[in-house]
Amino acid sequence: MVVKLNRLEVQKKLKSLKLSLFTPQEFQDVFGVPKKTALTFIGRNVKSGLFFKLRNNYYQLQDSNLPLYLIANKLYQPSYISLEKALSYYSIIPETIYAITSVTTKPTQEFETPRAIFTYRKIKQGAFTGYRATRLEGSIVLFAEAEKSLADYLYFVDLKKATLNDRLELRNVNKKKLIRYAKLFNRRSLLKLIDRVYAEYRKPQRIY
Repeated sequence: MVVKLNRLEVQKKLKSLKLSLFTPQEFQDVFGVPKKTALTFIGRNVKSGLFFKLRNNYYQLQDSNLPLYLIANKLYQPSYISLEKALSYYSIIPETIYAITSVTTKPTQEFETPRAIFTYRKIKQGAFTGYRATRLEGSIVLFAEAEKSLADYLYFVDLKKATLNDRLELRNVNKKKLIRYAKLFNRRSLLKLIDRVYAEYRKPQRIY
């Protein structure tokens, strides 16, 4: 039996299932259609404007307004929000960060999408912790604790894959917890970096 997909009915059902961001496999499962039918319908309706492509095998309803944090979690799994985006959220760095930065145990990736730039940096499995399910913008997302986001960031600074921000605000950072997370990376140089960062932070601020 050939299943005919109606554009408006598809849109309505995806919304009712809260599946505004989906893969072709999820589309197949929801509508009970063969792979070829799913891909043909999705491709045709990317052109029609019903969907847009976020990356290979990930599509979003054009009129949906999913939170960027939620998209980041789903776009590349496993991952959680960390690094500069989380540091900005916790006011550890003063800058507003527009890219959505995450860490993952998979290879480093960056995706430019119609919604935002999503970057993912690889850490080892043993350090993939220190995050929790957090309600942000009406959705539950995986988001690093303040200390873990700083440990992740300083890890990449220590690897010389990131530049150290000279305006870190450490007042609300639990140093013991930060060091505990840093030790998961098993790098003595990272612990020395943390000591240097705190030594600089304690120096009197210059008045110009």
